[in-house]
Amino acid sequence: MSLAAPLTPVEELDAQLRQHGFAVLDATAVCRLAGVGIEELRAWGPSWNTLPPDEYLKDGGRYRRRRHANLVIDGERIEPAPHRAHWQPVEYNALHGGMERWFEPMGAEVTETPAWQRLIAALGRVASALKGQRRWFAEAHQFRIDTAGGIGRPTPEGAHRDGVDLVAVFLVAREAIKGGETRVFQAEGPAGMRFTLSEPWSLLLLDDARVIHETTPIQPAGDVGWRDTLVVTLRAGGFQGPA
Repeated sequence: MSLAAPLTPVEELDAQLRQHGFAVLDATAVCRLAGVGIEELRAWGPSWNTLPPDEYLKDGGRYRRRRHANLVIDGERIEPAPHRAHWQPVEYNALHGGMERWFEPMGAEVTETPAWQRLIAALGRVASALKGQRRWFAEAHQFRIDTAGGIGRPTPEGAHRDGVDLVAVFLVAREAIKGGETRVFQAEGPAGMRFTLSEPWSLLLLDDARVIHETTPIQPAGDVGWRDTLVVTLRAGGFQGPA
């Protein structure tokens, strides 16, 4: 049985993040936050159907597809950054940390739309309200986790932090699956919460310094299914990379 996500009104978002380290917005709140229409977000959906396979999975799986984009957020100005490898230290990703992972770039059908600019700018405002006004270095990832092999793992590295300042996880679609429960825990303490993101374009926001997160494996509910997400991370001081 799925547990409903604890929704936060958009007017209470900043206070919720400061107090608890995470917040969940429904799709209506996401549209209000970013000043976009839901149809603008839904128009990106077909781009998840053409994601190339993730060739870097160390568990030998073939269940993940993805694309990647890099951006710099300076107030309301969003600038695409040169395409680069995605890199995380082993302290934050024990499975895939310490290696350069080159993913195909996200397509113009998403990144060159007005809605994309507004959505990313809104995340910059959330990060600045939480951490103080900064220049933010953002990485965006389109993911599809499928059940063609029986089980798909949204977070094969397990419960983790990302080594950034703010993490935004948009659920884009759930199709013919069971599982995929979101779990958020205090980084320093025993408290935690479990729930399932189910509404397309609902959003989980995480203060990465304060909470650890994971998503449980998915299994097919009938035919082959999948779980699509858009994950955007914001970090002050530069992109993560090898020392």
